Amino acid sequence: MTDFFESLIRGDVPAVRSVLDGLDEPARRALGEELVAHVRRRRDNWWWGKEATALAVAAVGTLSTATKTAALLGRRSVMLRDADPEPVVAAARQRGVTWLADLASRLAERMRRDEPWEGWHFTAALLRAENVPPPTGDAFVAGWAHAMWWQPLRDRQQAAPLLDRLRTDPFLDALLPRLFEVDGIGADLSLGGDGQAVPRALTALAVEGRLDRAALLDGVLGRLLRGDRPAALRPFLALHDLLAPTPDEVTTRTTAYLRLLADAPGPVATTAQRTLRGVGDAVEVEALAEAARAVLTRPEKGLVRAQLSWLDALARQRPDREAEIAAVLAAGADHQAADLRDRALALAERHGHRPVRSVAVRVAGDELPPPMPAAAAPPPITEVDELVEEVSALVGRGWPASALERVLDGLVRLASTDRERLQAALSPVLRRQQVGAYDHPWAVFNVWVQLHGVLLAAAEPAEAATRRDQWAAILSESLTRKLRPFWRRRTVEPARRSAPALVYCSRLAEIGQRLDGRDDPGLLAAPTSATGAIDPTALYERLAALGDRPVWRWDLAQALLRLPAGVDEALAAKAAALGTTAGNELAGWLRGDALPTPVQRVVTVGRRDRIGSYDYGYDRLPVRRTVVATTPPEGVADPLGLLTVPAQPVGRGHHGGDELWPALLPGHRGLVAAHLLPEVARAAQQDVREAATVLPVLAECAGPGGPALDLALAYGLCARHEVDRVATLDALLMLAAAGDLDAPAVGAHLGALAADGQVTLTRAAIPLRDAVAAGGRLSTWRLLAGALPALLAAPTPPRGTPDLLTLAAETAGATGVRIEVPGLADVVARGGGSRLVTEARRLASALS
Repeated sequence: MTDFFESLIRGDVPAVRSVLDGLDEPARRALGEELVAHVRRRRDNWWWGKEATALAVAAVGTLSTATKTAALLGRRSVMLRDADPEPVVAAARQRGVTWLADLASRLAERMRRDEPWEGWHFTAALLRAENVPPPTGDAFVAGWAHAMWWQPLRDRQQAAPLLDRLRTDPFLDALLPRLFEVDGIGADLSLGGDGQAVPRALTALAVEGRLDRAALLDGVLGRLLRGDRPAALRPFLALHDLLAPTPDEVTTRTTAYLRLLADAPGPVATTAQRTLRGVGDAVEVEALAEAARAVLTRPEKGLVRAQLSWLDALARQRPDREAEIAAVLAAGADHQAADLRDRALALAERHGHRPVRSVAVRVAGDELPPPMPAAAAPPPITEVDELVEEVSALVGRGWPASALERVLDGLVRLASTDRERLQAALSPVLRRQQVGAYDHPWAVFNVWVQLHGVLLAAAEPAEAATRRDQWAAILSESLTRKLRPFWRRRTVEPARRSAPALVYCSRLAEIGQRLDGRDDPGLLAAPTSATGAIDPTALYERLAALGDRPVWRWDLAQALLRLPAGVDEALAAKAAALGTTAGNELAGWLRGDALPTPVQRVVTVGRRDRIGSYDYGYDRLPVRRTVVATTPPEGVADPLGLLTVPAQPVGRGHHGGDELWPALLPGHRGLVAAHLLPEVARAAQQDVREAATVLPVLAECAGPGGPALDLALAYGLCARHEVDRVATLDALLMLAAAGDLDAPAVGAHLGALAADGQVTLTRAAIPLRDAVAAGGRLSTWRLLAGALPALLAAPTPPRGTPDLLTLAAETAGATGVRIEVPGLADVVARGGGSRLVTEARRLASALS
């Protein structure tokens, strides 16, 4: 059957059919077993286009059940998206297969929701050939939505317009109700063309009478009430607007529209508001009042402004309910936007509401909970089962530094005490997770590649033998890069690797060599705190317990780097009394011969040079970025590159391993912030998600922050994604509670960055307002007072400046602390009714 499999690999469908036609049923089934074995063992095991078609013909022509055929064609390596179903149906008809519909159903069950296009057209063709109802699972429905705008290449020339295809689609009646129920399906509807084709086609079918208009409208409202991501709701909003509900249709669905008005996302609530307002008196005042109270607390200013206008008009139209409506208007007095508060109060008073004026009690200072000490590190792993469970949970899902240290410590302990049991338990987990299968053999100074190597060496003795030369090479290259002494030593060539890569890879090479030891007590560098720090007394006790046993150089170096800054002469004397080299190292460190403080300077760098005639990435880089460059003090060597942060152009110099920096130097917060600053800046300047989530970890570390930490907080406040802004808020509050926040400096950097056009200032208003709500009123006011001078002095104050002026007026009034804001009086003196001048006047009034 060599010719058969060669034809299969070439995708020669006629040749495959020719072979099958000459076989009886027992021969077909025997060939089916060979087919399954061939697909499983084929090295280049990917099936596309005509190859996938040939495979499907062979499977239907040889395998005995739908279950076996679906298992073969449902493999991840078989791409049915461009497979031609016609020869498959023909092969099934020729053989007399009765389970083609069952096969289609099983293939539909195997479809993935995140890849609904994969195999949908093929599966749908089988269902149509058998004339059976379609399955209604989420993935199949999403594939149907995707197929409305995407057709296989072979069908695109003859494809009819969408409206004509839907009109005759046998799946339409069965799948249309599910179109409004599957979460996220709106994103599939929006991908083709302008994103409006499907809403237009459904509306046209409703006009023709092919679809029930009431069912469409109810489906749209049901989808909007359930909610979804904004992009996924967009086509349903478009369908609602195209249907243009009549007053009678709206009146019968008033309850649904009121719920949307109060709780739905902004665009949906705006549509509900506009629709309800169009039916006039059909909305009961009591029901509208209840929804309006919720609307008037929402952050969408346009929505709130329109609601105030509606209530104002309604109060004039219904004088008998004016007092009730005025009370609702007064609810807007608590809105976070000062101009809307003023508008709501003015309208409420116009319609007879007299608010109770209370004297505000001014409280100076923050009201934040006391800082919590850093959590202790979890206890060491002493059981094989626990270690294997931890590795299984972490492989392929990221390795937090604390988990990495705990696993490495447990690996060293257990490999030297219970090696056989460790190998038996760990080896299946690593094989199942394919650990190291895709690691590049040249990626030597790569932390994760070396971690995989150590895990494999612990599980497979043969693996350890193949890696010893590489470990020796890593340690040989790092021989000249001894951590100490820092002073009075010859100049060392700058490190070519990042410090995390150099230190961690060297440590992992040591650990690989330690696996063959006996009764290893564990790592000296194992943290005692969740931040990665080590208590000096704990390190002294570990060295004392070692006695005369040799100490691993990089293990000790990392342990010293994790000690808190400061001098401890009493403990230093005890360490020196140990009479060991490691004891003397610890003693010198505790007496002040520790990591020096680098020289820091704030610099603004430009983009890297353009590469070649077409450099797509270049145009996406920010034009400028303010960073902190650091250099060692004069006369200090920096063999590991810990103290050196060069001012690299934007788009150059990132080495990875950022998540390891805080645990590498947990007592040097400002230095770590300088290393991480370019990456944190990307959260604000390049919209990178989770680039600023390291900031709470930095806040938990020790040591002075300095300009790098202040700049990192300023960038984080202007991050594109909410997860980064929330992380920045957490860090800011933690630092404020501990008394470590330099709020004026953070504000000054925020103002300078925004005035220079490096960040989007409007993003900072929400986290700063949340900081006030959390109790950080004075810190926020001091931060804003530091930011406003640069913003007000800009030729054109950045968008968002009035929002910060509003918040500054509120916090200045709430704290009773007067801080002069340079440039504020000049803005007030301009006069006029612009929002910038209005809010500047408000702040000046609060300060006076």
